[in-house]
Amino acid sequence: MVPLAKLFITLGIVFILTGILLYAFGKIPGVGKLPGDILIKKEDLTFYFPLTTCILLSLIVSFLFFLWNQR
Repeated sequence: MVPLAKLFITLGIVFILTGILLYAFGKIPGVGKLPGDILIKKEDLTFYFPLTTCILLSLIVSFLFFLWNQR
């Protein structure tokens, strides 16, 4: 149970730091405007799906979990 508690504490710290950064800077520069992100604008409809951003974030999180399991 202790490793699970450490994981929750670590995730909480990461979320707090991310929240502080987003509050201070408004948004993360470059994220959400990558090539491959889908943006469709019509008269009364705007559809945005950050496909490339999702894939990139998934790779980063997977790599972090890989590093976490290696120790």
